[in-house]
Amino acid sequence: MENLNNLALERDGSTLIVTIDRPDKMNALNVETVEEFRTVFQEVYDDPTIAGVIVIGSGEKAFAAGADIKEIAALNEMNARKFAENGQEVFGQIENCPKPVIAAVNGYALGGGCELSMACHMRVASANARFGQPEVNLGVIPGYGGTQRLTHLVGKGKAFELMMTGDQVKANEAKELGLVNHVVDSQEELLPKCKEILDKISAKAPLAIGMVVTCINAVFSNEEDGYQTEANSFSNCVKSEDFKEGTKAFLEKRTPSFKGV
Repeated sequence: MENLNNLALERDGSTLIVTIDRPDKMNALNVETVEEFRTVFQEVYDDPTIAGVIVIGSGEKAFAAGADIKEIAALNEMNARKFAENGQEVFGQIENCPKPVIAAVNGYALGGGCELSMACHMRVASANARFGQPEVNLGVIPGYGGTQRLTHLVGKGKAFELMMTGDQVKANEAKELGLVNHVVDSQEELLPKCKEILDKISAKAPLAIGMVVTCINAVFSNEEDGYQTEANSFSNCVKSEDFKEGTKAFLEKRTPSFKGV
């Protein structure tokens, strides 16, 4: 992929590491950066050699410390709706990715940065991580899906508190709330922990992993019957070659060799 000004890409085997590379701006998510995420994740969907993604921020201070305030300040009622819908669409693309996406959160994940981390399937945080939705301090609310995803992850009462006060939570509290899956002591341990998780997932059947994403996301959809989605997905798995290989390998007491078909 060419012409990426704000994201740096690195391949580590079948894992794509996406680094938000705006350290001088605390990795703030301007419109251009959000559009670059759209481009990158379309490639993730299309490239069969990519099995998983890690999203991380450059530098030591921030994963992503919000959106670009100058861009937000210039919004009016008409283009604000489009601004929010566009971000929701891109973050939905991440959330619905059939391949595992892990946010490696170092430092601040605030506003749009917190929303980006929540759009990923899992979050691993270093001890210095801070999460928050402080948009009320600017006279607005989260617009990239934060009001929905934070409520799903931490519950209604805590979501009210965090979004109404604009308070930040530290990594260990975020883990207790269910906002974070794992906390590591230092930033240097972030990528190894994320890779450990992806390595474990990469040994499983890719089609089944994608179906897990579909079914879990259906829990929070107003347009789908989650149980029917599960039954349909189960049926689709059973007709796959991976299902035949997985059950055969189990019976033969050997490690399965999944092909993603």
